[in-house]
Amino acid sequence: MLRFPVLGHSRKLRVGEEFIAAPDSGPGIVGGAFSAVPIVRFDTLVFTNPVAQQQLLQRRWHQGGLAVRAADEQRLATLPQALQQHIDSAALRLTLVPKLTASLAPRQAGQMRLEVLESVWNKIPSTASGPTVALVAVRVDAVLQRQYQTQNIVGFVPGRVQPDSFLVVTAHYDHLGTMGSKAYFPGANDNASGTAMLLELAAYYSRPENRPSYSVVFIAFGAEEAGLVGSRYFVDHPLVPLPRIRFLLNLDLLGTGSEGATVVNGREFPAQFQLLQRLNDKSHTLPSLAARGRAANSDHFPFSERGVPAFFLYTRGGITAYHDVQDRSETLPLTAFASTFGLLRDFLNTLGASSSPAR
Repeated sequence: MLRFPVLGHSRKLRVGEEFIAAPDSGPGIVGGAFSAVPIVRFDTLVFTNPVAQQQLLQRRWHQGGLAVRAADEQRLATLPQALQQHIDSAALRLTLVPKLTASLAPRQAGQMRLEVLESVWNKIPSTASGPTVALVAVRVDAVLQRQYQTQNIVGFVPGRVQPDSFLVVTAHYDHLGTMGSKAYFPGANDNASGTAMLLELAAYYSRPENRPSYSVVFIAFGAEEAGLVGSRYFVDHPLVPLPRIRFLLNLDLLGTGSEGATVVNGREFPAQFQLLQRLNDKSHTLPSLAARGRAANSDHFPFSERGVPAFFLYTRGGITAYHDVQDRSETLPLTAFASTFGLLRDFLNTLGASSSPAR
């Protein structure tokens, strides 16, 4: 809950739409129905001016806190340790952001931390002259759950020619769930779209007429959003020998496509990228394919670090909803979903899923 008392009445901001809890927010409560605490605007002079630094050190928070622009918050770690500790001693820190992007964190701060849309914050009238820009009442319920148990889901279609050689298709099926009782993060593009594509490919190769030459393994990972936990666990406890994986194709964010797709590791494996490019040129599936280098941004990465050749493919264009309450199925365009299925099938077939040429 985040409430701003303004001109004798209160304005309650909408969680998920106007503010969210920061990934590492601690729990707490300040203010209440008939009281509020002051919020101070962070003065950027603190980064360069010793007088401003001393003034900040002498400030008493009075159970309140401070509001920091996102660009300035990224620089807080450059401040002297005493200043960082004083900032962290405030009951509440608000980060003013241009877009709400929820996430998870493996640690929890001893401070309530919220992210508020800067456009919303700027419309709230100041409640006093000087640096105090607002009064707020806040409550955050947050519990860090360590060793939270989840699971990977694995299936495979045995190869009819070389069953001990493997192609692997992966996607993560987890997302961010809910925040409180009213904010829900559907995760349609990230990553129901990739999971749906994995299931389409699994259904295709499970048909007797499409049984692959190599074995094809399908893995739906849990806990990707918590730091690639599911895929890291798999490479530490592999159900297939990692050296026997001929190629891995990771599917994440496949719900658009009007501007083409990007292939992470495309620069690392130019021969395979050129193959994918030729197949795309032949089928006119996507407007363009862009090759990226290495990136630890999805479940392909733990495999890459163990020497498994892998691509992570994601589509571009269309809706920009990401890690927010707007990533919904009803607004996801699925511009190139069906045709991308054909491109991925042909790519896998050419790598060894089928002994017949790509169609």
